[in-house]
Amino acid sequence: MSKDFLFAINTDSEEVIISESAKGTNKINYIERIKKSDNEMLYHAVNTLTSITKSSNYDATIFKAMDKVCQLMYSKHKKH
Repeated sequence: MSKDFLFAINTDSEEVIISESAKGTNKINYIERIKKSDNEMLYHAVNTLTSITKSSNYDATIFKAMDKVCQLMYSKHKKH
């Protein structure tokens, strides 16, 4: 079963919160927090992803594309 990373922003601490969830389940496992100063590109990408969900013109296709960008950025971050 593949897993998807879930992203959230904590604007108070300026961190990206990463969790994971196996497809088809409701269980969410916390992974880590990444400070904005440790990966600014990921922070801004997740911030954009969050703002897409708040848009009055929400478009699921755009959301999924931005989520893929965030998934890729986090995967590259983990490799370093």
